[in-house]
Amino acid sequence: ARDLMFERQARARAEERADIAAHMHDSVLQTLALIQRRAEDPHAVVQLARAQERELRSWLFEGRPPGESDVSSFAEGVRQIQRDVEALHGVPVEIVTVADCPLDDHWTALLMAAREATVNAAKWSGAAVISVFAEVEPDKVNVAVRDRGKGFDPAAVPGDRKGVAESIHGRMSRHGGEATVQSAPGEGTKVTLTVPRTAQDH
Repeated sequence: ARDLMFERQARARAEERADIAAHMHDSVLQTLALIQRRAEDPHAVVQLARAQERELRSWLFEGRPPGESDVSSFAEGVRQIQRDVEALHGVPVEIVTVADCPLDDHWTALLMAAREATVNAAKWSGAAVISVFAEVEPDKVNVAVRDRGKGFDPAAVPGDRKGVAESIHGRMSRHGGEATVQSAPGEGTKVTLTVPRTAQDH
């Protein structure tokens, strides 16, 4: 019984560390990358730094994870992703939402994985527009993020690149969902995220 308790505690600590690492990647590291890309625009750099400071203070002192806003429903969260990515990266994001549900930890994790997929598309795909389709079904919640940009080979992504591995696949796994990434050079990218709904979620 003691060994089982220690094992559960170790697993909980490992999951907490993974969540913190994913939050840091999605917020601080993404902002630092944006600052480097906009180093010649001091006004933009100051805006990014101030926004990141507010977000970190909110996380440290109010317990609100980076990327999480005051939205209360899943569809509102998708619209928040659209606004944030368009404001920070200047790439249009077209969204379609079908049905809605209140937010909980699982749907918040799904939104954060969707945000990472959308940010990746804005940063790397070169696409003129990004499409996000989100649907709440009776048995599951799905999000598909699609771009028609330059694409990439998922098998060739270096192991030290944590965006897809931790912020998308790892986050989905920790919340009982799954993520698939379909891409090839010259063919764009589609990231599909799915989390099942249980009876108490309805």
